[in-house]
Amino acid sequence: MAAPADLVAEIETLGDKLGAARDSIAKRFIGQERVVELTLMALVSGGHALLVGLPGLGKTRLVEALSTVMGLDGNRIQFTPDLMPADILGSEVLETAADGRRAFRFIEGPIFCQLLMADEINRASPRTQSALLQAMQEHEVTVAGQHRKLGTPFHVLATQNPLEQEGTYPLPEAQLDRFLLQIDVPYPTREVEKQILLATTGTDDHEVSPIFTSEELIKAQTLLRRMPVGESVVECILDLVRACRPNDDAPSLIRENISWGPGPRASQALMLASRAQALLDGRLAPSVEDVRRLAKPVLSHRMALGFAARARGEDLGRIIEDVATQITKVEAAA
Repeated sequence: MAAPADLVAEIETLGDKLGAARDSIAKRFIGQERVVELTLMALVSGGHALLVGLPGLGKTRLVEALSTVMGLDGNRIQFTPDLMPADILGSEVLETAADGRRAFRFIEGPIFCQLLMADEINRASPRTQSALLQAMQEHEVTVAGQHRKLGTPFHVLATQNPLEQEGTYPLPEAQLDRFLLQIDVPYPTREVEKQILLATTGTDDHEVSPIFTSEELIKAQTLLRRMPVGESVVECILDLVRACRPNDDAPSLIRENISWGPGPRASQALMLASRAQALLDGRLAPSVEDVRRLAKPVLSHRMALGFAARARGEDLGRIIEDVATQITKVEAAA
């Protein structure tokens, strides 16, 4: 067990290093500092992230930069309706040796890496999507009865187009729940778009270089779990997650609009992401405000509007933010 002073020094060093990684990626993924922060937080928390945004907003560029900066071996899969599980996991082939003997040899699929970009993940069929379920939760896959370990660490950064839904298959709730965060990638502002235009149509494009190694990222993920968390933050996380479940004890805003709410994974995600937020902000412990800021990216893919709420045009993100503000105000006043 490290002494408190040593733990503080380790946390401060990691915070500085994460800040350097954020700044480096932000120079390549211009004007989306919050998106960069949230994606980094997912990685240092040991989780996966779902990037939701329109085509051309730089999601692929972000993942490529992350792979380099974090020192991870990355692969990319373009999900299409005809993609099969074997195209992701790999398969066994029958080979004949020079002496005539035959044997099966396993050829690894692109999932055998450390950072997998699943591009337009909702375009694959449910059968193919299910190939990721075991990988995302247990960091291994089962092929031909054999358990095969994936890269260490293993992260999935998936992208999804929120508008073009023809020929797509909605992700099942079990798979959505495996994503630590849902990160919305918005349109850039006019000034930011001008910077993007000048940076990407000239000869000078910012190149990123490794700041972490995979071993250092694993150590960072372990250190994150050793960060102290105050009792008020723990209670705030529990109050918020439980308030978002549409039962008799839930706020009227939830009971009237939500058909199903988050499970215990949401509490775990809020705990880890709050610690990561504190690290990036240069603090030694998370606060109740961190929980409020992270409520939408942690909860929005773990909840669903009811039919009547959808008919009224209710906004799920606004509902989550309103409930989170109410909860955090109560915790802050306690």
